[in-house]
Amino acid sequence: MASFDTTVLIIDGKKFLQSIPIIEYIDETYRVQSQLLPEDSYQRYQARLISEIIASGTQPFHSTSVLKRIGEEKNAEWTCPYIKLGLDAVEKALEESAGRYCVGDQISIADCCLVPELYFARLFKVDLTAYPIMTAIEERLNELLEFKAAH
Repeated sequence: MASFDTTVLIIDGKKFLQSIPIIEYIDETYRVQSQLLPEDSYQRYQARLISEIIASGTQPFHSTSVLKRIGEEKNAEWTCPYIKLGLDAVEKALEESAGRYCVGDQISIADCCLVPELYFARLFKVDLTAYPIMTAIEERLNELLEFKAAH
């Protein structure tokens, strides 16, 4: 198994790495009610698109290993442009996919990625006024018990 500077989730002695595969594993293995990947294939694509933009397009730029390498004094200066590019792409995708949440009115894997990404955007002092769709979705998500418990 590859070695990454990331959190490792251990379940029943098995090691799990990387957010998206972990989310999918938990969803498939421990699902109680609705699933995080929509039944409709196009909505499933939209959920994967948004989560992939975040997981591969912005999150790596504010990962612990990258931030250690560039040094604390340059973190925000170096990271913010990449976060903004990713948020621009997410907001554009949400123009087509959003309902109450990122993809229609059911919580999806995209919502699970959105909330922590906006947390990091604020941490790096990114101005979020250009992202009204995603901040409105975040507000609705943060009202839910599941998201409150995750903070």
